[in-house]
Amino acid sequence: MRELPHTHSCFVCGESNPLGLRLRFETDGGLVRARFVPRPEHIGFKSTVHGGITATILDEIMVWACGVRTGRFAYCAELNVRYTSPVRPGEETVATAELVADRRGRIFEAKAELRSAAGALLASATGKYIPVKETELAAMLDEFVGDTSVMTPPPLGPGA
Repeated sequence: MRELPHTHSCFVCGESNPLGLRLRFETDGGLVRARFVPRPEHIGFKSTVHGGITATILDEIMVWACGVRTGRFAYCAELNVRYTSPVRPGEETVATAELVADRRGRIFEAKAELRSAAGALLASATGKYIPVKETELAAMLDEFVGDTSVMTPPPLGPGA
């Protein structure tokens, strides 16, 4: 697994965001993974992490899955989350995501899961993503920290 770059200000991966989650993502070129240990300030109801935090993590990891496979960043157009079990503060979780479909470079579809360290499913999600316009991309890339070469899509195989 290779570590993916992160940004300065993003709520999820930003290293300079004092209120952020500061997650780090890694990939094998297809699957994207991140570990997350929720803090007490992430609760919504007593001893349960707010569903919005869970949805945010699933959305972000799907964006990275789209970027790794296509070489393009994208904005969320649709997000569907299914909550299976409560996420508890202080308990390590593992999020994973992968690209499911690339609709001619116009819409990307992805799926994600958040599991406990023991492997129990806590939440799953699907999403549709719209690629960032090339004219907006340069300004976004200034924000990144780390090696962005992993964002180059893999070469097409024979007959593709």
